[in-house]
Amino acid sequence: MTSAAVPAPTAWQRVQRAWVRATTAWPALRSILPFVPLVAAWWITSALEVFPKAFFPGPVEVAKSFVELVRKGILPEYLADSVGRLAVGAAVGIAIAIPLGVLIGTSRRAHAVLWPVLLFFQAVGDIAWLPILLIWFGFGLTTMTFVIVYTVLFPVVLNTVLGIRSVPTDLVRAARSLGASPARVIWEVLLPGALPNVMTGLRNGLGYGWRALIAAEIIVGTSGIGFLMFDARRAGSVVEIMLGMVILGALWYVVDAWVLAPIERATGQRWGMVTRT
Repeated sequence: MTSAAVPAPTAWQRVQRAWVRATTAWPALRSILPFVPLVAAWWITSALEVFPKAFFPGPVEVAKSFVELVRKGILPEYLADSVGRLAVGAAVGIAIAIPLGVLIGTSRRAHAVLWPVLLFFQAVGDIAWLPILLIWFGFGLTTMTFVIVYTVLFPVVLNTVLGIRSVPTDLVRAARSLGASPARVIWEVLLPGALPNVMTGLRNGLGYGWRALIAAEIIVGTSGIGFLMFDARRAGSVVEIMLGMVILGALWYVVDAWVLAPIERATGQRWGMVTRT
């Protein structure tokens, strides 16, 4: 008795298998795939000149602009300025936000005094501070740093408070019954338990801070990606504006999807908030 012949794989099955092998070897391809139809639609719309080229350049023109600005050294310098400002502002914001969140989350008196003030200033948008900041500090790093710190602060504080208050009280009582001091309870029980929420707040805060930085650079900056886009607007260069948008989206996608999201997942898995799938 002979076994039935195995049918040859179809072309689509061969493509699927090739894709599985490629994504297994290079996992980053899974992140790039969703953008392929978007770029294709962009290229087709530009090639058909649905809109005039001067107002809607295609990906080829944007890529050429990227190469040219890199060759001149403008883009690396501006990108370094933006990333450096975000790093400084985020570091200061986190250094203030986490201790403040711990204080509000562990002290009823601090919560009663500071929580209403926190909610009040949260409602005042970061960009709303720019007029008075320009009067106080002028056009410079201090103004942009303040905006980033202000933007990063609230998500981290609020999530830290939420995390502190989500820690089971039985764990705190058990630590105290074993003779742990208040400082050790905070350091060894409350902070580890709140860490998944802190990471979520940090991820959101950095995203908001990145957008706030670009807005501040557009309004008050003299360098940076936001300033590059605003300067291109004055020169009527749509291609550089679109290049700035692509860089902003691509850079943040890489940071969020490849750095912050894995750290957030690992933190949640470490402390039992989620399980591996």
